[in-house]
Amino acid sequence: MLHVTDAITIQEWELSEQFARAQGPGGQNVNKVETAVELRFEAERSPHLPDPVKRRLKRLAGRRWTQDGAVVIFAQETRSQARNRELARERLAELIREASVAPKRRIATRPTLGSQKRRLKAKAVRGEVKTLRGKVDGEE
Repeated sequence: MLHVTDAITIQEWELSEQFARAQGPGGQNVNKVETAVELRFEAERSPHLPDPVKRRLKRLAGRRWTQDGAVVIFAQETRSQARNRELARERLAELIREASVAPKRRIATRPTLGSQKRRLKAKAVRGEVKTLRGKVDGEE
């Protein structure tokens, strides 16, 4: 079981892992041992995630979200398969934690009178500078 927050826990049956050969340093070990981990979480079908969290998770996951509604996380940082499994699970939990926080609604505000006047004055000054850049009439 993967504990994400107090309200959200992911059961083991919702996660599937596949292992592959990792890239990068490791000598002969990298050619023999499958240490890279591909963690797959069927988020769309998960009964433990509320719908708003699923929608935010889809937006946050980006290209890690598949067409069939799964989140795929690939970890290959270390030479140890066990450590890569931990890293992938931590990343998934962090992603779900981010998605579980509802964004604050923006409260529309109006610009102050002073800021409006400063903006208009700056526009007038800039316009005057541009008009002075025109052709000069020769008085000679």
